Amino acid sequence: MAGYKNKNAKILTGSNDVIGALDSTVSISFPTPPPMAGTVAGYTSSGIAPPEVNTIDKFPFATDVNATDVGDLTQARYASAGQSSSESGYTSGGNTPTTNIIDKFPFATDANATDVGDLTVARFRVVGQSSSESGYSSGGLSPTTDIIDKFPFATDANATDVGDLTQARYGAAGQSSSENGYSSGGFAPPLVNTIDKFPFAADANATDVGDLTQARQYAAGQSSTVSGYTSGGTPPITNTIEKFPFATDVNATDVGDLTQARAEAAGQSSIENGYSSGGNAPPSVNTIDKFPFATDANATDVGDLTQARYGPAGQQD
Repeated sequence: MAGYKNKNAKILTGSNDVIGALDSTVSISFPTPPPMAGTVAGYTSSGIAPPEVNTIDKFPFATDVNATDVGDLTQARYASAGQSSSESGYTSGGNTPTTNIIDKFPFATDANATDVGDLTVARFRVVGQSSSESGYSSGGLSPTTDIIDKFPFATDANATDVGDLTQARYGAAGQSSSENGYSSGGFAPPLVNTIDKFPFAADANATDVGDLTQARQYAAGQSSTVSGYTSGGTPPITNTIEKFPFATDVNATDVGDLTQARAEAAGQSSIENGYSSGGNAPPSVNTIDKFPFATDANATDVGDLTQARYGPAGQQD
């Protein structure tokens, strides 16, 4: 919401009779994009090539081209969560060894990441969400947990435990609307198709708001202005792209396919498209897939990462 003041507004009682000047405020509403949607570029950080890597790759949203290596994380790892502020990308948690590190790297310049804080519990196969002010890391393994952690974007600080998922699980996909974070699927055990939702405005537990079309783990998550997407995953390994609305709490629907069935890819979101980068088909792939938000359609192969790998985290500027 934005407002402006018109200090020249006047009330007229006759053709030339000005009885007063008045400050008037006019409010104009603008669409609010999801915090996780970018306008410039997608990032793919960490993963297993093998071995584990600390590479930060970047690919543009404006053109369909290959990614470039633009920096390194503070340590090589995989199965981390990805978060995005308006200025920086974050990679939190991960494995080899299991860590609680929160790394931050800038969008304005191509540079290495710095260690800016810790999660409350070291874990991997954790999923990330982003509000306009904070990053979230939910669920994860070591041991299997239902913790929802939150850390601020404005300052470099440790995360705090602000709530719980409806069940402890790992290997879920993460989505973000302007108001809520979502965690879809995962392994409890058993495999689940649960779509959990938790609010950004208050620190609270998640609620179960719907189901994916199939129970699966290691899918990638994407977010448009109106819907969350879950792409790929296993078992069985799939190429399914599912969509669920943010406005209402309902089940997901199958709206398209990736170019190949794969799991453990990174998810990125522009304003117009969802992306799935890397993953394990098997073997590991470097494919960058893109699918449109405006229509329900299959993905197309639009480029390659600098190396084939699985288990990376995704961010967007």
